[in-house]
Amino acid sequence: MRSGLLARVEESLRNASIAYLPFGGVVPNPRLELAREGVEKAIAFGAELILAVGGGSVIDTAKGIAHGVANPGIDIWKFWAREATLEKTIPVGVILTISAAGSETSDSAVLQNSETHSKRGINTPLNRPAFAILDPELTYTLPKYQIACGATDIMMHTMERYFTQDDGNDLTDAFAEALLRTVIENGKAALENPQDYHAMSELMWCGSVSHNGLTGLGGTGDWATHQLGMQLGAFYDIAHGASLSIMWGYWAKFVRSAKIDRFAKFARNVWGVEAEDDDAAALEGIEKTRQYFASLGMPVKMSEAPEIGIKSDEEIRALAFGTTWEGKRTIGAFKKLGYEEIYEIFKAANE
Repeated sequence: MRSGLLARVEESLRNASIAYLPFGGVVPNPRLELAREGVEKAIAFGAELILAVGGGSVIDTAKGIAHGVANPGIDIWKFWAREATLEKTIPVGVILTISAAGSETSDSAVLQNSETHSKRGINTPLNRPAFAILDPELTYTLPKYQIACGATDIMMHTMERYFTQDDGNDLTDAFAEALLRTVIENGKAALENPQDYHAMSELMWCGSVSHNGLTGLGGTGDWATHQLGMQLGAFYDIAHGASLSIMWGYWAKFVRSAKIDRFAKFARNVWGVEAEDDDAAALEGIEKTRQYFASLGMPVKMSEAPEIGIKSDEEIRALAFGTTWEGKRTIGAFKKLGYEEIYEIFKAANE
């Protein structure tokens, strides 16, 4: 690590006479294969805690290793594939270096199976880390693209919860709207100066709060954009934040009529849109969100992502089929989406 953090962590462990085994190699879109290797090494070492030093991919890999250590003899993908129920784990600790995924406080963990081109998540209280250390100065050496991806991911973790059919959660909505406004302001400031302590600390705190459940308390989240984006990640190995910035606008335009007043409220309370007509306000809010992602340097359509470009109709259909887990499920709660609807959204994004 450019910050020298890893050396400092290892020195602290040695000074405390704590035995440890370093294990690296994590990449964005955390690989199942590496987590499996980590399970074997951790079991052989006799690990009692997995310490994740990094961002979301590192933390999710650590969660996978922890589950594997606690359940020897069960391939960890069985938990992600819903073929086995996770009932025990060992503790995971976190030293956070990237404000993005919020995995340091969440009950979620995502792994990508490169063999099947599948990227899946599981949610369980057993995924919540035992502790997390957050120091904004540890994010000062991040490339600007990672900061932008992180801000996008933070916003999306809140927006997935905000767009719900449930009403009457005024305080929860206000939390979500305030968090979004905070990220919008500080995301741009962080890009201008990655060593702006205030901006980086606000993003770090927003990242943790965005995925701990608070911004969706009392409601049913949607998560369709994450499912669409995860399929892009599994097929093309695109950064998670970039997959979300591409897909959200097309999802939003496709589903907005399911509860237009929700999108209008988002536009007015987050972006200050003044249009009186709800549909006009909704469309303006969607466009302002896409423009903000673009201002961070994020792609907002598939052709803007070098990893993807323009795809054939056959490939678009394969994306839609994969998103349904080969026809085994629908996605979304704000509006249920099956294969045909998912195909139309991917088709629209393919520009």
